[in-house]
Amino acid sequence: MVDAKGRNMKCLTFLLMLPESVKSKSSKGSKKGSPSSSSKLPPVCYEIITLKTKKKKKMAAEIFPTKKPASATTVQQYQQQNLNNNNTIQCCNWQGLYSTIRERNAVMFNNELMADIHFIVGQSGETQRLPGHKYVLAVGSSVFHAMFYGELAEDKDEIRIPDVEPPAFLAMLKYIYCDEIDLSADTVLATLYAAKKYIVPHLARACVNFLETSLSAKNACILLSQSCLFEEPDLTQRCWEVIDAQAELALKSEGFCDIDAQTLESILSRETLNAKEIVVFEAALSWAEAECQRREMNTTIDNKRKVLGQAVYLIRIPTMGLDDFANGAAQSGVLTLNETNDIFLWYTAAKKPELQFACQPRKGLTPQKCHRFQSCAYRSNQWRYRGRCDSIQFAVDKRVFIAGFGLYGSSCGSAEYTAKIELKRQGVVLGINLSKYFSDGSSNTFPVWFEYPVQIEPDTFYTASVVLDGNELSYFGQEGMTEVQCGKVTFQFQCSSDSTNGTGVQGGQIPELIFYA
Repeated sequence: MVDAKGRNMKCLTFLLMLPESVKSKSSKGSKKGSPSSSSKLPPVCYEIITLKTKKKKKMAAEIFPTKKPASATTVQQYQQQNLNNNNTIQCCNWQGLYSTIRERNAVMFNNELMADIHFIVGQSGETQRLPGHKYVLAVGSSVFHAMFYGELAEDKDEIRIPDVEPPAFLAMLKYIYCDEIDLSADTVLATLYAAKKYIVPHLARACVNFLETSLSAKNACILLSQSCLFEEPDLTQRCWEVIDAQAELALKSEGFCDIDAQTLESILSRETLNAKEIVVFEAALSWAEAECQRREMNTTIDNKRKVLGQAVYLIRIPTMGLDDFANGAAQSGVLTLNETNDIFLWYTAAKKPELQFACQPRKGLTPQKCHRFQSCAYRSNQWRYRGRCDSIQFAVDKRVFIAGFGLYGSSCGSAEYTAKIELKRQGVVLGINLSKYFSDGSSNTFPVWFEYPVQIEPDTFYTASVVLDGNELSYFGQEGMTEVQCGKVTFQFQCSSDSTNGTGVQGGQIPELIFYA
């Protein structure tokens, strides 16, 4: 239609049929001005006029906000009820409580209302019956779409899923219904399995990110096994970085005994494994004992050797120190008498016998150094210690592993120092070691190591501290830098309140951080 100024208008007409009582009154009024009493009154029309506009279309919730939107507490209460599978709709007009389709959809999560499919989830004896809605599930997963609407769809009221744990299946349903990701350390692997099985890629990516951020030496081996199973190369690479740098911690972890035989072989054959070979050998024996229990075999020496199979030859026993071999591997009983004799001859004889074991030492990892000073100096009245703490704070932009510090030595000739080094994060001690080092009187730095490399996460400040006891006069650094680029890693430095001996960004001690990346 056209308005008085000739502008084009849009007309939205609603035909509202009036009640009979209203019709009769209108009919009487029309008879007075109408020659014919039999003429019928057309339905009353109400026209809602809307001007043409180029504005972006809005959703219904934006145009008609509810007067009392559901609070976050109400939504959480519904979701908690849904997790317990006891959700009940108290209000007949519950849809009006929620202003968005996401909130209304969330009410249906694990809800029997309008459910047209049920899942029997979990192994026999530990199953849980969960309701679902085919349309919602099909929108969230191509696998569910094929199950319910595909060419080979089956018309079943219940679907059994014995290979997925109920908490993991609920976590996946919560993501599909509520667009929320709820992960925990106990369920993340099972949730990743469910997300992979039903092709929910964004949830799977969130699971991988969760695993990467919680990755440590304690769980790196088992996560390596799972990452290969789930075909997640990025997670696999992160696991190898941790295992290589913190190999001895990873090999001594409980998770190492839970890996499969293929993962065991890949770890034992690892060239960059940063561990003593006796530690590798002892870890393999621990795994063999656990494998015997899994196979319900007696944990005898013969059975340990049997379950290890050819993997035993991946342990580089000839590269052990002679004491480690004589007091450890040679007396373990796992090696045959001929193998033990041949290895002893390999250590001592000029003509060495051929061995099935690898004889070349592992390359391990090459430590890198971050040097934060541009020069060093000494003066007749500096640098003195007297049991006071030198400290500096640092942060990195990617995960690294601090293996130790490089420290200055005496400026008055050769001297021996006792160093207590410490690494903290927000006051929590992550690594500490007390050791001695000998300085030759030069301005070089001298390495002091932690017992195990300490994992450093990006974008968080850590505190490096040292208390030195020895010759009071030593070299000290100057012209310090607040940012240092070391390969692909960027270090940032700032002063620490723990420093009571004058060390700061511009000068002082702790000139080097020794790390693996």
